[in-house]
Amino acid sequence: MDNSGKEKEAMALMAEAEKKVKSSQSFFGSLFGGSSKLEEACDIYVRAANMYKMAKNWCAAGNAFSQAARLHLQMQSKHDAATNYIDAGNAFKKADPQGNKLFKQSNRNLYRYELVDIDKQQIITKVKNPQANKCLLKVATYAAQLEQYQKAIEIYEQIGTYAMDSTLLKYSAKDHFFKAALCHFCVDMLNAKLAVQKYEEMFPAFSDSRECKLLKKLLDAYEEQNMDAYTDSVKEFDTISRLDQWLTTMLLRIKKTIQDDESDLR
Repeated sequence: MDNSGKEKEAMALMAEAEKKVKSSQSFFGSLFGGSSKLEEACDIYVRAANMYKMAKNWCAAGNAFSQAARLHLQMQSKHDAATNYIDAGNAFKKADPQGNKLFKQSNRNLYRYELVDIDKQQIITKVKNPQANKCLLKVATYAAQLEQYQKAIEIYEQIGTYAMDSTLLKYSAKDHFFKAALCHFCVDMLNAKLAVQKYEEMFPAFSDSRECKLLKKLLDAYEEQNMDAYTDSVKEFDTISRLDQWLTTMLLRIKKTIQDDESDLR
């Protein structure tokens, strides 16, 4: 069966959903039905995901379900987000037709897949297929947003370890370890400090990165309960490397723990 028609229809739906999201973010869109446009986008992403499923493009289906979940989180619809994550996990699982087994034959692009739970959502977390890694990084992003930090850490560390041994991907390893350390930091400062030390030992180039230097400044500011030093370090980093929404969210969560600790001392 020729599935190209289904894929084209799914791609058109993805483009339509993205337009809805962009229009909801405009000034007039936010005044006139911004939230309804996001709801419509969620529905369209799910339709696209189901169309990708019909075309048996499981990774694309998982990505579309994940996009819907992200929007539901933005609208504080956690139940709907969880449902979409389950659907995404099932789609990603379909990418492994052998059912979580080690299978290496002549194709060196196939590796072992392992499954973990994110609030009863099965998601693939170990894979060394570059295309699948893109899907996994999105899963890690959403897991951290849901405060499922350990699951996000596992993915970032695994992909970071894989990247640091690759000539082409080595530069990206520092970003994965940086995000893993921030997830540790959201849980516990000592965990973050130990994680930074571990990443430096594993990947010496990480020590000289701006990301590692920022982490050390943030750890010092946390230990000193110095809110100004924390804020200044983040601002300095942002002047050179602009913070995206995910990084901003994680850094604000860590900052809030300093504020909470200060309140406890009063």
